Amino acid sequence: MRLMLGFMWLLHWLPLPLLGRFGAAVGSLLFAVMGKRRRITLTNLRLCMPELGEAQRVALARRHFQGYTRSVFERGVLWWAPQSRLKRLIRVTSWDGPHPDSNGVPVEAISARPTILLCPHFVCLDVAGASIAMEMSASSMYVQQKNAAFDKVLRDGRARFQPVKLFTRLDGIKPILRALRDKLPYFMLPDMDFGEKDAEFVPFFGIQAATLTATARIAAATGAQVMPVICTFLPGYRGWEVKFYAPWENYPGPDMAEATRRMNAFIEERVREAPAEYFWTHKRFKTRPHGEPSFYGQTR
Repeated sequence: MRLMLGFMWLLHWLPLPLLGRFGAAVGSLLFAVMGKRRRITLTNLRLCMPELGEAQRVALARRHFQGYTRSVFERGVLWWAPQSRLKRLIRVTSWDGPHPDSNGVPVEAISARPTILLCPHFVCLDVAGASIAMEMSASSMYVQQKNAAFDKVLRDGRARFQPVKLFTRLDGIKPILRALRDKLPYFMLPDMDFGEKDAEFVPFFGIQAATLTATARIAAATGAQVMPVICTFLPGYRGWEVKFYAPWENYPGPDMAEATRRMNAFIEERVREAPAEYFWTHKRFKTRPHGEPSFYGQTR
């Protein structure tokens, strides 16, 4: 792993178009050799996009592997490039217009009240975190990495500009609530299948998906606004676009399941706008309602 990290450090000096193309080429190779993840991706695409032909889904899956691998190598730019370079490569847009004093990030709106930054699993999500970290402190959930060297680089990279509070699932919800009450924005990644605990089965692309209700419950407990933020690639390997959406009105309301359904509907709309950049290699529909068979039986 240390050799891999050293290789990434060397690559981060490349112009982004060269680095991005290198990552996409490696992604094409991984698509060919990583059969299990390829089958999971194609299973998800068959479930979520039945309107596509099989050849179209295979092409989309290949583009996903290219984009995901590209994003891994481009993390070296996030971890080690100077802030001036990052600001040239990250284009920030906001629902309420430009914010020139904060590189486009709507800092005042985020600081005005407790804020959950809803950041679904698009492959460039770390860029969204960097755009915030260059302007203000934040907090987020964190999964400790098995490799100590990689774990340190990842943590240091996320906190290189401003202090960042990182919580684990073992910490529970109380530190998150305290951070929000202190008006420290919380980056929330809400769209993974962690089983039935604290989840509801709500539609995602028409499929009942076990979805954490934590976004709605935390917003209800703290009075936090939910402000979605999505990061995607700019065309031509020119960098990334981080887009802040208007905080949701009347959210979550009294019905946590309905609020969770509303969240999934929003994420689905964004996925359709950049389908190759969503995290399709995850078993999003792993947990099934009682009695339903697994969709992924052939991927084991």
